[in-house]
Amino acid sequence: MSSEDPLAAALAAAGLGDVRPGETRPPEPRIEVVSDEPDEPTGPRELWPEGIGTGVGSLPGTDPREASALVTGETPEFPALPELPGRGVGADLIGRTAGLLVDLAVEVVPTAWRVTARPGRDLRRSRDLMAADLDAFDDACDRIRPDWVKVQVAGPWTLAASVELASGHRVLTDRGAVREFTASLGEGLRAHVAEVAERTGATVVVQLDEPGLPAVLAGSLPTASGYGTVRTVPAPDAEDLLRELIGGIDAPVVVHCCADRPPIRLLAAAGAAAVGIDATRPTFTGATAEARLLDAIGETWDEGVPLLLGLLPGTAPAREPVVGDLARAGYDLADRLGFDRRRLARLAVPTPACGLAGASPTGARRALALSRELGRAFADPDE
Repeated sequence: MSSEDPLAAALAAAGLGDVRPGETRPPEPRIEVVSDEPDEPTGPRELWPEGIGTGVGSLPGTDPREASALVTGETPEFPALPELPGRGVGADLIGRTAGLLVDLAVEVVPTAWRVTARPGRDLRRSRDLMAADLDAFDDACDRIRPDWVKVQVAGPWTLAASVELASGHRVLTDRGAVREFTASLGEGLRAHVAEVAERTGATVVVQLDEPGLPAVLAGSLPTASGYGTVRTVPAPDAEDLLRELIGGIDAPVVVHCCADRPPIRLLAAAGAAAVGIDATRPTFTGATAEARLLDAIGETWDEGVPLLLGLLPGTAPAREPVVGDLARAGYDLADRLGFDRRRLARLAVPTPACGLAGASPTGARRALALSRELGRAFADPDE
């Protein structure tokens, strides 16, 4: 065969120079080294420093600059982006969250927020209010440069239970719509987190508020007619959807549920970096505490998942709270569950029991100040 033969040249280039046309050669044996060592597990996500407090989100008043000055002044280690529902439509939890949705629009109707074909006045108002809040928060954070900040939105199940489809039925009644809303929320949250991180220079923690989740799991939400209830969502389905959303957000995610019997195990199992509860409820305190809920806290702590522990009253209490009494409530919980008090600073971040929108301005300031003092008390139980 001529050395100028193009076929011979191609065979030689492929290492098959000694193979005649029409012949085949068995493949060369390949040696593949496979390590018996398991993949290195992904380390736990870094969390906020020990011995700090923070707010839940909502505050009284209508001035975002005053509210941002309040949270950065009283909880400078971990300020929460203020929510001011007193401003009306678009400043409420559902309206603020709806403003973050991507490619989904809602509007206010007499019964609730409802899906609509295109963004209108209500959604524009929601987004304008959020923009003003971020400007004010950015300016306030610029004076203290916090390492950590927190933002709050409605979780997917509370959102689906609170928004109506065009038919008037809850989004919750259509599982396809629930997934669509969750995907839209995830996309909007990723952009929101990136913006807040860029503006503040801080690590952003996302708080998903799920006050409606227990009713979703119990099947106790009324239908549009009022003559029945929306069918129950199985706990595994609720957990899977939360896990999917949490896994798609590049930030630590807290799931907060201030209802009477929050599904603590479900929230922790869904991948939450922490679980927020109202620990002042009778189901958690004293002789009325329910063993299964206390067990759920103990199991969650055993797994290293901290709680945002709501110990401070959200409205004016009968008497002025004292840090020692509040700290004792946290220590008693640790003692009852068999945890060293010195671990409380890592296992619990003290917060108000729930939002402070119903408190007076003075009461809200005092509650945030006490949460910070309580965090310090957890860090030094001997003192």
